[in-house]
Amino acid sequence: MSLFDLNLQQIHAKLQGKEIKVSDLVDQSYTRIGQVENKVRAFLTLNEENARQTAAQLDEQLSNGSVSGDLFGLPVGIKDNMVTEGLKTTCASKFLSNHIPIYDATVVSKLKAAQAVTIGKLNMDEFAMGGSNENSAYHPTHNPWNTDYVPGGSSGGSAAAVAAGEVYFSLGSDTGGSIRQPAAYCGIVGLKPTYGLVSRYGLVAFASSLDQIGPLTKNVEDAAYVMQAIAGYDPKDSTSANVDIANYLNALTGDVKGLRIGVPKEYMGKGIDPAVKAKILEALKVLEGLGAVWEEVSLPHSKYAVATYYLLASSEASSNLARFDGIRYGVRSDNARNLLDLYNLSRSEGFGPEVKRRIMLGTYALSSGYYDAYYLKAQQVRTLIKQDFDQVFDKYDIIIGPTAPTTAFKIGEQSSDPLTMYLNDIMTIPVSLAGIPAISVPCGFVNDLPVGLQIIGKALDEATVLRVAHAFEQHTDHHKQRPQL
Repeated sequence: MSLFDLNLQQIHAKLQGKEIKVSDLVDQSYTRIGQVENKVRAFLTLNEENARQTAAQLDEQLSNGSVSGDLFGLPVGIKDNMVTEGLKTTCASKFLSNHIPIYDATVVSKLKAAQAVTIGKLNMDEFAMGGSNENSAYHPTHNPWNTDYVPGGSSGGSAAAVAAGEVYFSLGSDTGGSIRQPAAYCGIVGLKPTYGLVSRYGLVAFASSLDQIGPLTKNVEDAAYVMQAIAGYDPKDSTSANVDIANYLNALTGDVKGLRIGVPKEYMGKGIDPAVKAKILEALKVLEGLGAVWEEVSLPHSKYAVATYYLLASSEASSNLARFDGIRYGVRSDNARNLLDLYNLSRSEGFGPEVKRRIMLGTYALSSGYYDAYYLKAQQVRTLIKQDFDQVFDKYDIIIGPTAPTTAFKIGEQSSDPLTMYLNDIMTIPVSLAGIPAISVPCGFVNDLPVGLQIIGKALDEATVLRVAHAFEQHTDHHKQRPQL
């Protein structure tokens, strides 16, 4: 049995009782990576020498005292768009293939302060642009449940590494669903916090008004532990919310009696795999049995969400990626004859096709004569989408639906059809546009592939989202299933 099959309190008890050492946890991680990484391919960079040194220091600390924090000694993987001091950060792009940061992202600093051990950097779609992990400039990651299938994206490496037992938990980033969708595809828990609750300082920006960092874990309780460690105000991030942080662990009461659930008809209609819909209805019956009540509601502007998102996200990407010019950092073309050549060739050679596609779309939407018709209109529709959620939350505590319209698809099946690929995020994008929290938890299997249940909450009400997810999890065993690699 893997040490990673134990829950956090069991691991702490074994550490405290000197039954295991932090070095054993780190050994477990690298041994498992050695066994399955050739099939899963979740990592881009390993941090083995440093991780073993850190483990030895924590073991010495443990021998002189006790476990000093909730995440003490736990092996973690970091998505490769969060900067890590001295450890290569590439955003899965050739453009940053030689980039070694000189500082840590705030979330990385917080995990170090909590004494978690960084195992390595995880694969992703290039600059977080994609929903399948096939847009990595290095290699695709494979779904541990069936390696012919995608793990989802852009945080596919983060989800696959947890599902495959390579790390105890991981961090991902979510712009339009990039934590929740891969969590659903890989049969684990993925939480997108309220925008601004977790610092974005040190996260390489894709779409600054949407990007948010969150945990990917084996169960809801672990997600609460990680959120407790990484949430909080950061003066280095101008969009950071200066609010009190709830005690997320105290929220895990298992009590949902009287809870009012809204189920959007737009999330359960055309385009949703009937087998996926059936699993969501089964999950609602579980919550009904615990005393919750649910009714059908409407989010009428959600049908515009995908178009709105791709205009806004691409516009912000066009602006954010302008800094990658071959001069300040990253790869520089060797074939340039003058300054314009240097810009053009460095960007042409450094960026992959999906990144170029979104830069071109965003530049067009922001250009003179088109700004009002596209970008401004998309911002107005974004406000309508947020108002839809506000109106539902006037009457209901939580909104529930599928995380994705289908289970994972085969590698290569949609790579030549970007529009179909974009529609995989149709359930997650509206939540991102509204800036509110949502979690994906496993709720069953269809054709041996996991299905995710998405639980959506009011802004800054992660406590209720986690409470409902935990109550559901305690009365099902989907989260206990493990892929056989």
